[in-house]
Amino acid sequence: MLSPNKRPLGISVLEAARNRISWMFDTFERVCVSFSGGKDSSVMFHLVMEEAIKRNRVVGVMFVDWEIQFTHTINHVQKMFDLYKEYIDPYWIALPFLTENCTSMYEPEWICWEPGKKWVREVPVSGISDYKRFSFYTYPMTFEEFVPKFGQWYSDGKLTAVVVGIRADESLHRYSTITSQTKTRFEDKGYTTQLSETVYNVYPIYDWKTADVWTYNGKYGCLSNPLYTLMYRAGVPLHNMRVDEPFGEKQRRGLWLYHILDPVMWAKIVERINSANFGALYVKERGTVLGNYGVTKPDNHTWKSYAELLLSSMPIKTAEHYKNKIAVYLRWYQVRDYPEGIPDCQDNDVGPKDAYPSWRRICKILLRNDYWCKGLSFSVQKSSATEKYLKLMKIRRELWNLI
Repeated sequence: MLSPNKRPLGISVLEAARNRISWMFDTFERVCVSFSGGKDSSVMFHLVMEEAIKRNRVVGVMFVDWEIQFTHTINHVQKMFDLYKEYIDPYWIALPFLTENCTSMYEPEWICWEPGKKWVREVPVSGISDYKRFSFYTYPMTFEEFVPKFGQWYSDGKLTAVVVGIRADESLHRYSTITSQTKTRFEDKGYTTQLSETVYNVYPIYDWKTADVWTYNGKYGCLSNPLYTLMYRAGVPLHNMRVDEPFGEKQRRGLWLYHILDPVMWAKIVERINSANFGALYVKERGTVLGNYGVTKPDNHTWKSYAELLLSSMPIKTAEHYKNKIAVYLRWYQVRDYPEGIPDCQDNDVGPKDAYPSWRRICKILLRNDYWCKGLSFSVQKSSATEKYLKLMKIRRELWNLI
């Protein structure tokens, strides 16, 4: 049984990571690095390749190109691929992926590399943009759907490790991934999780801190993404430096950096994505306009009536999406602890935990434009199931008489 408590190992995090990677190569027939171009995955990439070169092993490397990314990140990824080209099997994925756009109510989702759109840049020469390359791909997949299926495809039925550079200190979600008592592990190794019968995620640097990442880069002079140096000069705190898709609920807070660090790219982004400029202007500000911190309501409204007002102000399609999610949320509590309905507000109802339901909490996810309603404990919905889901929810909402 894994313990959620931290226990010192008596060795440095670098030695521990190298031991885990060595064990991984001893154990798994195939190894594939999930690479983002960020600081953590770059360090992990270097460590994996250090062992691969010793053993004269070739490893797969998967990089998902979001079309809209900092130029420095794209250049860094190319340099990393070039550095280890003799020992990697590269997969630079430039396929359409459906993801959230938390800067807009009118275009709450967007598709990178969407056919028929004017892209912000061309697909790289080494990029894979042919749908037929992967038999499992269906248009438009989400990143969350694609990655585990790619791992299964790459394994070709062989025991495979997909190496992921997450650190438990980065977020509660990532900490929970490591400490979960329900996930299936390989040989009870706490830094692994099972994806399928033959595929496992491996997290060799899960116990590293941010300082450990930069200490490693400085000591060994490793190739790293220069974007982080520019972020530091722009005044971004170390814990807020991210390389990710641009318009997610957390990621949108860094949109303003494009103005400073990649102005040519920013001009193309504004043309490409609905409300990108709005996001850059307002999401950085502390306050209630996007529900990032506290939320307030008009004096003449209850939280429930305010939620209804917010929904009525949205485009019909967006409002229906939220109503479906909210109906499930209300029904879940109705048949459990709140048969008369959830309270308008209560203590701790807008905190990070979801154990305190209220209409104020619902207002917060609406104000934040939390499209997939993660703040109500929903996960990303599979795009392939959307049509069936909408038909089912129409029936259920009529039956439940909710929203």
